[in-house]
Amino acid sequence: MSTAPNRRAVAVILLIPLMVTLALWAFAWPAARIAPRDLPVGVAGPASAAQQLEQRFEQRDGAFDVHRFDDEAAARTAIEDRTVYGAVVATPQGPHLLTASAASPVVSQLLREAVTASAPEDTEVRVTDVVAAPPGDPRGSALGASVLPLALAGMAAGAVVTLMGLRGARAAVTLVGAAALVGLAATAVAHSWLGALTGDWWTVAGVLALTVLAIGSAVAGLAALFGPRGIGLGALLMVLLGNPFSGVTSAPELLPEPVGAIGQWLPPGAGGSLLRSVAFFDGSAAGASVLTLSLWTLFGLAAVLFARRAPTPAEPVEPAREPALTG
Repeated sequence: MSTAPNRRAVAVILLIPLMVTLALWAFAWPAARIAPRDLPVGVAGPASAAQQLEQRFEQRDGAFDVHRFDDEAAARTAIEDRTVYGAVVATPQGPHLLTASAASPVVSQLLREAVTASAPEDTEVRVTDVVAAPPGDPRGSALGASVLPLALAGMAAGAVVTLMGLRGARAAVTLVGAAALVGLAATAVAHSWLGALTGDWWTVAGVLALTVLAIGSAVAGLAALFGPRGIGLGALLMVLLGNPFSGVTSAPELLPEPVGAIGQWLPPGAGGSLLRSVAFFDGSAAGASVLTLSLWTLFGLAAVLFARRAPTPAEPVEPAREPALTG
């Protein structure tokens, strides 16, 4: 009796628990270890008062990366440019906390608690939300929940293109067309209907489409290089690691090191950061995310266009041509 079916059964029995364990590690571990790690914040005001505020932040070693600003206007500009998540301004009436819930509601709440706890007794901390989250999504829940559907859409596009046997320019055009339609549909839901995103409608649609295209072309490119196994590698990078490592539900600086940095090198994390920039901050600090998504897209499309791979089961195998008979 052949042992091949038995071996496959044993492989499935061992593989499923391994995948579940890996998924729990990837999703649960970062969420359970959320804490500030070199979180960019600012202090402003007279030199002596600002020095005291800076020392209070530095008491939590490694938690905050403190930036000094001359006055409140400079601190507000830094928040709007996404240089810092928030700032504390020393005033005669007490500390004035500037936050940006659009950048991260979790960080805004964390700063509020930290500044309130360190303020002198009987001192009221005034809080101003410089860049507020939209009324349609005040907690950022819809934005955080959007990363997984985008990753799944890109995964589906890359996998379907591969399994249907599309190659070359036809595969590339299919990936671009699918990503464009997903971007339009997702923007209609999140921007027009839910009001979870603001900013220019077409720019938001372009960001969503670029994110899906980067994921889909990367998956299809990996499959072009490694065959159907590339789809599994793409799922590992884009869904199993890319989604929980993205930091969209909190902030990359709140995730364990180096998870936050790794997440920004993957399309889901880069797409989430770029979406915040264009939706709430007029495109500030968007350069690195655009570069990351563009590189993944170029890699994937280049592999789809130029890599040679073995045909999938859905593709016909061209018969070898018989050499011509000579007289």
